[in-house]
Amino acid sequence: MNKIESGDVNGVACTSGRGRPRQFDPDAALVAALKVFWARGYEGASLSELTEAMGITRPSLYACFGNKEALFRKALDLYENSQLVFVREGLAQPNSRQAVEDVLRRALVLLTGGSSHRACFGVMSAVACSTFDESMRTEVIARRAAYDQEFITRFRRAEIEGDLPEGQTAESMAAYVLCVLNGLSVMASSGASHEQLHLVASTALSLWKAN
Repeated sequence: MNKIESGDVNGVACTSGRGRPRQFDPDAALVAALKVFWARGYEGASLSELTEAMGITRPSLYACFGNKEALFRKALDLYENSQLVFVREGLAQPNSRQAVEDVLRRALVLLTGGSSHRACFGVMSAVACSTFDESMRTEVIARRAAYDQEFITRFRRAEIEGDLPEGQTAESMAAYVLCVLNGLSVMASSGASHEQLHLVASTALSLWKAN
């Protein structure tokens, strides 16, 4: 990694172990850490792998980001702020079918975009942390609950407007769409083809055709 001016990450000054400014880009380093966590999970990502990918030493990691747990939380923040914007944008569509179609379309772009890390970071992290680190698993689940609430809130609005498929509730629709999104992530991480993923999305949208 090319070394440039040091900076702050979430208000934390980045310095070397001896207090001198560490010459690296903290934002680029955090992106690199996110990619490692995305590929390896929290427990699977070693400090050696993280520092090598970030282009920094362990003292610099601790000085700039805190410990591994703090770095993981910052990586989750980065992911939510950069990759999950499409959820709110999609749910802002005028009716429930358009909202789900838009979210699924954006998710498929992310999952089939050519990256080797195709599974949703949140899904991957919940699975990776399930048997290794309870505090990190709790962190991911809490963030996931807030993410899920976005869907419930949108479908409650659709319920009031009479805009849900017949016989469905806001809670059932939120659970259904989230299950589809999670399934697409797992399928993508297992090497499912572009066609297979799009077939699942199209099948999910067919629920509205019964109206």
